[in-house]
Amino acid sequence: MIFIIIVALITAATVIFMQSPRFGRKPSGSRLIKIQQAANYKDGQFQNQSFTPDLAEGATYTKVLTKFFFGKDRRNKPSQPLPSQKTDLKNLDPSENVIVWFGHSSYFIQADGKTILVDPVFSGSASPIPATTRAFAGSDVYAVEDFPQIDFLFISHDHWDHLDYQTVLKLKPKVRKVVTSLGTAEHLEYWGYNPAIISEPNWNEAVVLNEGFTVHAVPGRHFSGRSFKRNQAVWAAFVLQTPSFKLFLGGDSGYDHHFKTIGQEHGPFDLAILECGQYNEYWKYIHMMPEEVVTAAHDLGAQRLMPVHHSKFALSVHAWDEPLIRVTTEAARQNMPVVTPMIGEKVSLNDTNTVFTKWWEGLA
Repeated sequence: MIFIIIVALITAATVIFMQSPRFGRKPSGSRLIKIQQAANYKDGQFQNQSFTPDLAEGATYTKVLTKFFFGKDRRNKPSQPLPSQKTDLKNLDPSENVIVWFGHSSYFIQADGKTILVDPVFSGSASPIPATTRAFAGSDVYAVEDFPQIDFLFISHDHWDHLDYQTVLKLKPKVRKVVTSLGTAEHLEYWGYNPAIISEPNWNEAVVLNEGFTVHAVPGRHFSGRSFKRNQAVWAAFVLQTPSFKLFLGGDSGYDHHFKTIGQEHGPFDLAILECGQYNEYWKYIHMMPEEVVTAAHDLGAQRLMPVHHSKFALSVHAWDEPLIRVTTEAARQNMPVVTPMIGEKVSLNDTNTVFTKWWEGLA
């Protein structure tokens, strides 16, 4: 009886906790009708182009949990604060074309006079339970207050490490236009964003943002969901064409043929920003290995690769700096120029000859 009471209390507490607005809201109304009519929606959820199991062959949830709790690399988190720079984003020269990375998958772009922010997470955590995924010391040096008005806010999908409730609430007065994946806007509207400023394309749909600025949503190989029910919104990457640049804004993805298809249809790219981190052989179909990231950049026809999705949160079991070590090693082998700034460092989109320090070397 005591066991039953404890289970009932835990269940009730979980149900109450998940009523919090931070979990968002499932699509409904005309949005749900559009979703149900989508070619990539079947059996009550969005589907990947290729069969994509949650776990790789031979992996089990028991093995995954055992590895996660008892098999993490001893350097899974840095033992000292990460180095960073603080760029004055509010007073950039409007003629500058730059990108500034904030750790993990959050970055700011100023291109052809427009300001762009992608997957911002500045709350200090990447989970509904903050204590479980704290940002590394030194990696969380920017806040919403540091940003100018944002012309285009991009959200690739609704996972907690890409769509941060606290951050997007604070950003709301600064954002002029939102581009997100089909279904994800339900969360944003629930949180008070004006539907009139939101575009939510499905894969292979285009949105004209402004004169000379166009975006195409393109496929990834991943999944979505902020609670137990998955894949009610789509996951996407974005092909952003500005008057001067073509950029690939990559969301989470495992490696697959879609990169080559995107490269053939939309490439070449001045810069491909690709997820590189939080991977493991157990879930290799939904997150690329670092070596695959370099191959994907070649598939896209990228002139330069900027690896992200690392150096802020420990969401896998590898050493915190392993993604950088492996991707730069493979990039040298495959002759792919790689952009590896420290957090907050201003990088010119025009200057393709910048030499980056290996700022991660020597850190414990």
